[in-house]
Amino acid sequence: MKAKDLRERSTEDLAELKTSIEKDLFSHRMKNATDQLGDTSLLGKARKDIARVEQILHERVSASSKGAKS
Repeated sequence: MKAKDLRERSTEDLAELKTSIEKDLFSHRMKNATDQLGDTSLLGKARKDIARVEQILHERVSASSKGAKS
C-alpha cells in the first residue's frame, strides 16, 4: 500500500484496515511457525503497512490537536 492511497481514506476506514492487517499478520505468523507460509516477505510487508497506517492516524491526531490549541 502506498501512503498516498491511505491518506485518501477516512479515519474510521484506516482503523478498520489496521485491525484487518493485524489479523492477517497474526495468521501469517502462525503459518510461518508451522512451515505453511510460502512467501515469508508477507510478514515484513504487513508490519510496514501497519506502520504506515499508524503514522497517518498519528498525523491526523496531531493536526487536529494543533488546530484545537490555536
